[in-house]
Amino acid sequence: MTMAITPPSGASRPIPARVRPFEGTRLRRNPFMRLMMGRDPSPSRAEYDALVDALWAGDAPMDALLDWMYDIGPAQARKLYEQAIENGIDSVADAPQPLRDFFALVDRDPHWLDRDLLEEGVSFIHRTGLVGPYVLRDFALMGGYLLSGFNHALVMTGALNKGAAQRIAETGKWWIDCTEHHGLDRFGAGFRTTLRVRMVHGMVRRHLPARPEWDNDQWGLPVNQTDMLATYLAFGPIMMVGMRAMGIPVTPHESKAVMHLWKYAGWLMGVDEQWLVDREQDGLVLLFQTFMTQSQADWTSKELGRALSEEPLARQFGWHKYAPWLERLRKQLYYHQHLSNSSLFLNRKQMHRLGLPDNILPWFPVSMLVPRFASYTAQRFNPLLKKRLERRGRRAQLDALKSMFGDRTHDIIRPGDNHPAHVR
Repeated sequence: MTMAITPPSGASRPIPARVRPFEGTRLRRNPFMRLMMGRDPSPSRAEYDALVDALWAGDAPMDALLDWMYDIGPAQARKLYEQAIENGIDSVADAPQPLRDFFALVDRDPHWLDRDLLEEGVSFIHRTGLVGPYVLRDFALMGGYLLSGFNHALVMTGALNKGAAQRIAETGKWWIDCTEHHGLDRFGAGFRTTLRVRMVHGMVRRHLPARPEWDNDQWGLPVNQTDMLATYLAFGPIMMVGMRAMGIPVTPHESKAVMHLWKYAGWLMGVDEQWLVDREQDGLVLLFQTFMTQSQADWTSKELGRALSEEPLARQFGWHKYAPWLERLRKQLYYHQHLSNSSLFLNRKQMHRLGLPDNILPWFPVSMLVPRFASYTAQRFNPLLKKRLERRGRRAQLDALKSMFGDRTHDIIRPGDNHPAHVR
């Protein structure tokens, strides 16, 4: 059995080498940033220290559950975990106390949860159609690869650089599950999928530090609280900033609803409550501050960026049996559309650091800007148009997911699957 490596505790914890010195986190005077975020986003000393400490923090409830699982035998324990996810903890006869403790935590609604507001966030995401996935994929994920502090765990587990199409599809499946109406209800698809992903993250955190190529002094704990925080914030603040840039006018109430949706999903995923925020501006400040803990682009940025850019070439649109040339043409079109989206948000130097062509123009998002703005503005005054936009948008999201999986089963990797993170 592989034992998890416990990081140093308290004041003796080293600062991982990936972290920028506090003196280098000061932002030059930038009135636009202050206006957008409501304050100077540069971290105070206390904020900086908290984010650095969080590089050593895992997910205590899941880590404790995994300790119990490996004590009694992971195969047997995972079956009980799956049964509790699918049917509730009361369906597990004589459920062991560690399992009861974990589900007592996740089965209760946090006091701040507003399920009506959560459902409003789902409806808004449906109306955005493919714009939300475009922003998450071509801005948040692609741009995140420039910060190599995140990347090394991904590369070592093979999560994106080896079989990028499969991993992107699995992430898309989780996103689709979470954004179904009532998907985050106790037995909804998003709730169940999130708990499975949470365990996979825990297994990576448990086993990866034991591998010789992982360097705690360089990167801290894998899948730590700071990295989980930055990932959670990509689905709220970054998505809404990107949507506005692509022509969708997000209202304050819509922003509040989307933030609430991902606040709850982040809580279920194991992000500590101290990092969960309600306001988009607060999320942008926190996201900016997490960048202070990240290394600059390195070879992993190019490997992951190039793999992600080529992912559309592996999709299946259902035409390969009847019109192979149309299938190839559509793959090439999607490949160039996604690169064009990225060029709207990333400059030429950043594109080059990601291993992408640096002469790409944002022709695709610019061509859609005016009609998209007009459509989303008109639906605010026409309830029938709003409902139609919601149905069409969700259908487009589901079709995109189908093209990612092709003939494969639409599912995420489950705890115990044959995954590089589990090799010990």
